[in-house]
Amino acid sequence: MKHTFHQKLLSLFSLLFLVSTVMTGCSHISPQTPVSRTGFAFDTVVTISIYDSSKTDALEQCFALCGKYESLFSTTLEGSEIWNINHANGKKTAVSYDTASLIQSALSYCAQSQGMLDLTLRPITAEWDISGQMSQASALADYDYYIPSEQTLSELLAHVDYRKVIITDADGNEIGYNDTLSDDTSYFVTLTDQESAIDLGFIAKGYIADRLKEYLLSQGVESGIISLGGNILLIGAKPDGTPYNVGIQKPFGATNEVITTIQQSDISVVSSGCYERYFTTDASEKDGVIYHHIFDAATGCPVQNDLLGVSILSDSSMEGDALSTYCYLLGLEKGLEYVRSLENVDAVFITKDYAVITSYS
Repeated sequence: MKHTFHQKLLSLFSLLFLVSTVMTGCSHISPQTPVSRTGFAFDTVVTISIYDSSKTDALEQCFALCGKYESLFSTTLEGSEIWNINHANGKKTAVSYDTASLIQSALSYCAQSQGMLDLTLRPITAEWDISGQMSQASALADYDYYIPSEQTLSELLAHVDYRKVIITDADGNEIGYNDTLSDDTSYFVTLTDQESAIDLGFIAKGYIADRLKEYLLSQGVESGIISLGGNILLIGAKPDGTPYNVGIQKPFGATNEVITTIQQSDISVVSSGCYERYFTTDASEKDGVIYHHIFDAATGCPVQNDLLGVSILSDSSMEGDALSTYCYLLGLEKGLEYVRSLENVDAVFITKDYAVITSYS
């Protein structure tokens, strides 16, 4: 089935539904009503809502910060620090503290996952170009989806290895995964393979959401919601002290259709799944292979397993971002086992038969 424009925007509308869901039922005891701003960044809809009408300037500053981070982390924006790294032909590239910190965190998660997560998958993701193909299919009724050959993927995979990414300081000292960085020190990133390239899509929105929350807290905001695509970050509780209601989107469901709801306060909820950006060349989505944006670093193909989606509940949106992708890659059984080995992390798994399985049940 061709991927329609409506399907392409489903996940964007869904995240807005999540925000409206967490806002629904705000206490009648409190006279406060949420103040919201919505924009577009990081190839997704961004909505930030706070329960403090005196802090509207802080909302505007949040979107200025979004612009700043996009100018650093975008893979496609010419002149961004990630773009510069990917086009440096193996030469070291000066980066900001934020970029060095994000790449360091990404490398740490890559190592912990033994390469199942890999920030150098950019050659693979660019070859598949899932989002680009979706756009073309929405505009061309007879669009023929491109599936890379095994040979092409094999050649590209030769340049996928997170260990080819090196961070150094101004003195040339290599920065380890757990070293403490300083925002008054110069950092450089080098790709030891000139054909390699990095993409921080599996972790960047979480990092940004965490920075936005830090900023809002510094401005005295006590209640609110930050929504960046599949990343929902709750600030405190609702003004009356009760938790927010967060709806988890039903994979491939109608806009605003949830499969389950959770009640939480002051926590991150990050969702990943094969239903967010995908296409299928089969006439029946139910039976056809779904080509989506979460790739197996061993094969270069979209991972195929027993899951439709994973939502991670954690204190950090960056952690949730990385773990939602990692647990999706692991599949249900190994994903559950892994989450249950962690402290202060829970997960909601949605299987291919639409069963909802939680790590805390």
